[in-house]
Amino acid sequence: MFTPFESGALSLPNRIVMAPMTRSFSPGGVPGADVAAYYARRARNGVGLIVTEGVLVDRPAAGNDPAVPHLHGEAALAGWRATVDAVHAAGGRIWPQLWHVGALRNPTIEWRPSTPFESPSGLSRPGKQSGIAMSESDVADTIGAFAKAAADARSNGFDGVEIHGAHGYLIDQFFWSGTNERTDAWGGATLLARSRFACEVIRAVRAATAPDFPICIRLSQWKQQDFDARLADTPDEMSTWLRALVDAGADLLHCSQRRFWEPEFEGSDLNFAGWARKLAEIPTITVGSVGLSGEFVRSFGGEVSKPASLDDLLRRLDRGDFDLVAVGRALIADPTWVSKVRERRFGELASYDRAALAKLV
Repeated sequence: MFTPFESGALSLPNRIVMAPMTRSFSPGGVPGADVAAYYARRARNGVGLIVTEGVLVDRPAAGNDPAVPHLHGEAALAGWRATVDAVHAAGGRIWPQLWHVGALRNPTIEWRPSTPFESPSGLSRPGKQSGIAMSESDVADTIGAFAKAAADARSNGFDGVEIHGAHGYLIDQFFWSGTNERTDAWGGATLLARSRFACEVIRAVRAATAPDFPICIRLSQWKQQDFDARLADTPDEMSTWLRALVDAGADLLHCSQRRFWEPEFEGSDLNFAGWARKLAEIPTITVGSVGLSGEFVRSFGGEVSKPASLDDLLRRLDRGDFDLVAVGRALIADPTWVSKVRERRFGELASYDRAALAKLV
């Protein structure tokens, strides 16, 4: 975990990534000094790469929470510039995660955006209407919004970008047959056909940045709307899907599972990131309950997650299943988690419960 990583223009001191985790501490979409300090603390304690919480692209209904940060507008960009500077001063590297929630409402708040939620077919899940189906111009404008956000990220000093294509949000709603019923060029009977939107977003981000600017896309089989959902049922289907994203310009794949140790296909113990690395032949990031005993969804119900062994993770990393490891809740609870692991102070690792979400530590 503590060996350097090099790939193209990306150079990291170790293999540990801070996973993107929504915190909702940016009123009006503007990250303040507390957000900058929050990320800088993790950089100062040895996180190799920070991927920020999801930051919204410039679409009226891109978000479902008014305290989620934006990556557009003078005040928000200034806030992110200060954050980038703070992380760099602490010796870290940082990417924003570019985000559009699609048709997913936030069930915990009553706030709604100024325009209807938008998605491929106006569905948040199979058979569940939520907002409107995107027009051709909506699709084009949204692709442009991702590109503009990436260009602004580069101008503001970020070291790369991650595109959120997972967990049932907009890009994933295009991937998923259950939410993409379109019969035009943005839909289709195959996963490859439904990947066109993601591929065009990646191409636009590449064109708006630079040939060597790192671009990652976060992917998942599961959805918030359906934990058992799958996009690719076989390695061949997964290969076709992932290679299209790589051909479009993705440099890394961030492969999200609820539990990183679960095998992706029968007959092999490779997880999602392991299969993705094998099939797409580019670096991958694994994520999902790293370093904790409990699974994150259960933590929202009050379950306390305790520190857990890293032995299986290290075994998989050492044999080359994946390249980087994203740590989520453990880093919310404790900004010094990486330092403690590096120094083998395992008895000092903190537990996690949902109360940790109430403040930035």
